[in-house]
Amino acid sequence: MDKVIVSQLGARMHYAVPRLLASSGMLERFYTDICGTRGWPRLLGAVPRRLQPAAVRRLAGRIPWQVPDERITSFGGIGLAFALMRMAARTPTQSTAAHLWAGRKLARAVAAADFGRAAGVYAYSGECLELLTAARARGLWTAVEQIIAPREIVDRLVQEEAERFPDWQPPAVADRLAGTYAARERAEWAAANLVVCGSEFVRQGVIDQGGDPRRCVVVPYGVDARFSLPARASHGGPLRVLTVGSVGLRKGSPYVLEAARRLRGRAQFRLIGPCDLGPAPRAALAEGLEFIPGVPRAEILSHYAWADVFLLPSICEGSATAVYEAMTAGLPAIVTANTGSVVRDGTDGYVVPIRDVDAITQAVETLAAEPDLRRAMAENARRRAQDFDLQAYGRRLCRELRSVRSPALDPASDQASARNADTAARTRQENAA
Repeated sequence: MDKVIVSQLGARMHYAVPRLLASSGMLERFYTDICGTRGWPRLLGAVPRRLQPAAVRRLAGRIPWQVPDERITSFGGIGLAFALMRMAARTPTQSTAAHLWAGRKLARAVAAADFGRAAGVYAYSGECLELLTAARARGLWTAVEQIIAPREIVDRLVQEEAERFPDWQPPAVADRLAGTYAARERAEWAAANLVVCGSEFVRQGVIDQGGDPRRCVVVPYGVDARFSLPARASHGGPLRVLTVGSVGLRKGSPYVLEAARRLRGRAQFRLIGPCDLGPAPRAALAEGLEFIPGVPRAEILSHYAWADVFLLPSICEGSATAVYEAMTAGLPAIVTANTGSVVRDGTDGYVVPIRDVDAITQAVETLAAEPDLRRAMAENARRRAQDFDLQAYGRRLCRELRSVRSPALDPASDQASARNADTAARTRQENAA
């Protein structure tokens, strides 16, 4: 069985990939920045939780459960510096610079480490180019996960939203490093034998931006059974519509607000998620629906239990895990194709066009007026989620990784392409600075 090195900044999806590979016997080593069980971050756990600031709680909570401690190597200095750079960032350029710096530092640190018995490397977009290039030079196969649509697509869609809703965020400041980041993504695709995408929306975006369709595969995510809830009894009131996720233009929050306004009195909307919007849009949200800016992960399940329907009209995603959670909880879901979900239109909920409040409103009205249809869709969603739980995600991912046990493409050509793209990206960055 091939052994795999995983490299990852942060705790993406609660360390799902290293956990799944460890449980299947495929994990050779897991490299990350800050880990709550290693080095100085381990000391944070000694501080009573009530005395920990939110940022400290997040760092102390980075614990890769089910990953053997002896297989973890962390670079806490990189993680701390990255966190401070992000906190200090005041412009899009500074934020992108922080991500580029951390990605390069981690990739180089892992590339210089011992690959042991590994036959392959699994890493994430924007943070692995140097690692992929080094791994291919040593004859290992390589896989990169594109965690969201490519940078140029994200930026274009969000800019279009900013023009539609100018009061939702300050006037856009040009990100002088956006092109550098996009070029780095393309170089990573060229250096990878496999580009793993959470949805067809992401896969098509990679192809549209120059990625090789032969290397791009879709592996939907999954969540564990703790989000499972019993079937709901009728509560006798207006339909309850829940949205969970970061509040802002990319998640389609203005459309949630407009739907809530149109359906006032006929449906009750609750919006939960972190929010860095200004006073005006925050006030509009608070006036138009039930807005809860921050909810601990441990309390999310109670909100799924409250709801009758889940709504996430995202403009751009990878594959939103909140939709998997909602379906596991037995909620019909109203989503867009850009949400990257596994919702089947008319079966588990509705897939509506982006930016279409009329379609959102009609879907909510239909579910409110037809309780039998809503119950059938709820049961369909619950059954559908069973095919996309964490174990199924692991099986799909391992199957794809086993299919690339040896590089099928010319590594020398790919490495040259990656080096050329990274050189061009660095030149643009230096000129911009």
